[in-house]
Amino acid sequence: MQGGKNKLVAKLKSSFLRKWWFVVVVSLGLLIFGAIVAAFFTSWVDLFIEGEIVLKNGSQTFDWWRKPPVHPVMRVYIYNVTNADAFLNNAEKPILNELGPYVYVETWEKVAVAFNDNGTVSFQQKKVFKFDAEQSVGDIEDMVVVPNIPMLSATSQSKHAARFLRLAMASIMDILKIKPFVEVSVGQLLWGYEDPLLKLAKDVVPKEQKLPYEEFGLMYGKNGTAKEVVTIFTGASDITRYGLIDRFDGKSALPHWKTDECNRINGSDGSIFPPHITKNTTLYVYDKDMCRLLPLRYLRDVVTNGGVNGYRFTPPENVFAEPAINPENDCFCPTGPPCAPHGLMNVSFCQYDSPIMLSFPHFYLADPKLRDAVIGVDAPDPEKHRLYIDVHPKMGTALGARARVQINLAVSQVVDIKQVATFPDIVFPIMWFEDGIDGLPEEVTGLLALAQNVPPVARSALMYGLFILGGLLLILAVGCLVRSSGRQETLNLEGTQHYAKPNEKNGKNHSNGKSLETRTNPAFEQ
Repeated sequence: MQGGKNKLVAKLKSSFLRKWWFVVVVSLGLLIFGAIVAAFFTSWVDLFIEGEIVLKNGSQTFDWWRKPPVHPVMRVYIYNVTNADAFLNNAEKPILNELGPYVYVETWEKVAVAFNDNGTVSFQQKKVFKFDAEQSVGDIEDMVVVPNIPMLSATSQSKHAARFLRLAMASIMDILKIKPFVEVSVGQLLWGYEDPLLKLAKDVVPKEQKLPYEEFGLMYGKNGTAKEVVTIFTGASDITRYGLIDRFDGKSALPHWKTDECNRINGSDGSIFPPHITKNTTLYVYDKDMCRLLPLRYLRDVVTNGGVNGYRFTPPENVFAEPAINPENDCFCPTGPPCAPHGLMNVSFCQYDSPIMLSFPHFYLADPKLRDAVIGVDAPDPEKHRLYIDVHPKMGTALGARARVQINLAVSQVVDIKQVATFPDIVFPIMWFEDGIDGLPEEVTGLLALAQNVPPVARSALMYGLFILGGLLLILAVGCLVRSSGRQETLNLEGTQHYAKPNEKNGKNHSNGKSLETRTNPAFEQ
């Protein structure tokens, strides 16, 4: 009997207890793995995303980058001068009539793509603009009166030249019948027309000083493949530089400004940015026509096509502020003071010394005096005239954008040139445009939505599933171990009593079965 009970105890201690101790170990492993998932799942997803967005041959990201599945739209607004003669002869304020929009649908493609050994890829940007009459208000054959930019650029440049040169220039302009205002079609103003000054310069200016174009147009040479070769980082060797420019037309920096910081070009082209963007991130976009990196800062959260969440970034309000307000802009004033008026960016250094000033449309964020100097420019509206880019914070993909820029001409009075002798010093708005996309196609937003929605759900499901399963198994195992421990204690107690009590039924208390007679000590017998 005692031997059978000992075997039972041994069995409980062996297979039964080992099984539940194994369950305890498994449950603790599940709980630990759940804690690891809670701590590192997001990092694992980020590593996966980084691997997927790297620009490499054959990847979907590369195909979308090389030939974006979108058709950006450019809307152009022209400031038509309606009182040119009265402005010149009677010193009246210029009266402007804003015409447009003239709408162009674009097709983008990167051509001559070549991967380099240092984790970069080089390409040329091809943009094709096609006029869309249905979306436009007006036609590209509409005639407009605008300042004669080639002439006024030449006269402004001659302001500090010798007097006989200015008089000679006035004589040439008189012979060629060049006037301060020209009447051209919208198409000519944008894409180019033959200008007599440029034609003359082509014949008389030394070869090394000639302009790289034979016609003048605000968008001249932009319809087609750009000549500049751009090199950007693929993200393969350093994901924090993903999509940033390494070299632009062979240059790693600009030569125009006072400091290395202002001459930097290592920003994005506006289509892709390094991933893992936060609300404290400052994005930088480089465009050759702006001659600088444009900083962008968080404005607000947005929800774009397909329910994809994004962050809207826009330039800070002091981005074009005069140095007295924003000292960081002093480097963009290499010949000043005086510098560009508040709210304007002087880009003459990269526009062949033409006195072009960029601003936001309707002089948004600029000195109100600039708008007061003309008639017909309405007060700016941030929602209509603010530049912005919507970005997916995890992947760095641009979800939507509106590049809104106004082109202005800073005209200087030159007394010795009779054609502009009465022309006051003024910043003349020429046109403004917005270029961008409203959203991405479903094939792209579907994947972005998955990247946005699935990882948090998967993390929560996996984490809580592991915690719940591990917790239940631990409770069950501990409970079983406690109960088995109680049974063993009971068995041990019963074994002890077996040795202490006689067998009442048989009158035996010895294990060998022999009866023991009841005896008394004779010393106590009566």
